[in-house]
Amino acid sequence: MGKENYMERITLDPFKCFHCCFFIVLLLLGTTESKEYIVGDEDEWNSGSNYQRWSQKYNFSIGDVLEFDYVKGQHNVKEVTEIAFRTCDTEISGAVLEKYESGHDKVCLTQARNYWFVCDVPGHCSGGMKFGIQVTNADTTAPHPCAPQPSAPQTSGVLHLLQRAGWNMGYWSSYVVVACGVLLIIPYW
Repeated sequence: MGKENYMERITLDPFKCFHCCFFIVLLLLGTTESKEYIVGDEDEWNSGSNYQRWSQKYNFSIGDVLEFDYVKGQHNVKEVTEIAFRTCDTEISGAVLEKYESGHDKVCLTQARNYWFVCDVPGHCSGGMKFGIQVTNADTTAPHPCAPQPSAPQTSGVLHLLQRAGWNMGYWSSYVVVACGVLLIIPYW
């Protein structure tokens, strides 16, 4: 009796197994996460670095975030037009699209287009504190970190503890679904 039940349990239903595996593969192929880049890497946003070379190391996509870290008052960040970027002249009418001056600025890349950034403290842009990037569409199912987050209902118990520990439903949900899919397959093997 023991062996018969054991043998029944380990028979494999190819139909269920195929669907579980197919579902897991689709999730893994369709999930990419937005990235956060510290401008200048360890050099941060300071005079004397080659930011154009830095920007060419990466491929930027919609939803990515640029983080500018610098000493407030010594530098700033201006998103500008291409003409202002090339001439380092932010006084041209309409040249400055956005300005950031906090010392710890996060810029969300929300559109597929060219972005141009400069520091307009006198001499800094002409000294190399500028770069341009091309942002492309990413085939992503991950939420954009720039998008306003819907207010979540109050939770309690295990879910509350996971959220307090940094568990983000948007990023981790695909991993949870994969784990559940694996757990669905295991009993059939």
